[in-house]
Amino acid sequence: MADADALRGDVTGVPVTPPSGPSNAAAPDDSVMSLVDHLGELRTRLFRVILAVVAGGAVGFVLAETVRNYLIDLLPDGTAQTLGPGDGFAITLRIALVIGIILAMPVILYQVWAFIAPGLTPQERKTVRPWVPLALIFFALGVGIAYLVLPYALSFLFSFNDERLVENVAAGPFFDFVTTMFLVFGLVMEFPILLVGLSRVGIVTSDRLRQVRRYVILGIFIFAAVATPGGDLVSPFVLWCTMYLLYELTVLFIKRTGR
Repeated sequence: MADADALRGDVTGVPVTPPSGPSNAAAPDDSVMSLVDHLGELRTRLFRVILAVVAGGAVGFVLAETVRNYLIDLLPDGTAQTLGPGDGFAITLRIALVIGIILAMPVILYQVWAFIAPGLTPQERKTVRPWVPLALIFFALGVGIAYLVLPYALSFLFSFNDERLVENVAAGPFFDFVTTMFLVFGLVMEFPILLVGLSRVGIVTSDRLRQVRRYVILGIFIFAAVATPGGDLVSPFVLWCTMYLLYELTVLFIKRTGR
């Protein structure tokens, strides 16, 4: 066979190299390796986020009693009733966790940015990077709005009570309501940052956002009704107004930037 291959090479003028075993081996799958690396990067970022929340939660655990007493002072009689032996400890942990998330937010936002940045072009990274610290400001603003709304939401809810229906407030549901409200308002304020980021990478435009305005209004209304705890009318209304105002301001800002 080797002589036949050599003869065929002489006739055509092109030398023929017989195939060898190793050259037929499958090439390494770079996409699989990159996926593994991507998952490893995600695990590293999540681990750092968890460490930051735990560290912030340790600070929150120290401050939990002060925060708890301050929030209880918003109740009509300044007390809240625990219904089980572990309620006090569970409430302390919940307050500490929420404080930990709030304190760890700079680290959380940085880790999110560090995870998605490699997938962007240099120009996209340059465009989106300034909005990362602004996301922290918006989160703090959302927590501040929740703080301002909370007394009015409680007053609305308690206004339906009377001498027969008294406010023997259970501590567990009360702190579930308060902590969820703070987190929801804080995270919702990231809404404009997300839209601006999507516009910077060319996924959405101001014209497209205006075209879907009616659906956005309905979606915001449903989200505000579902996301706000307690069942009062004040919290979802304020959340809806905040999100819609942010939406319109974001659309205007995107339009002014020529997108």
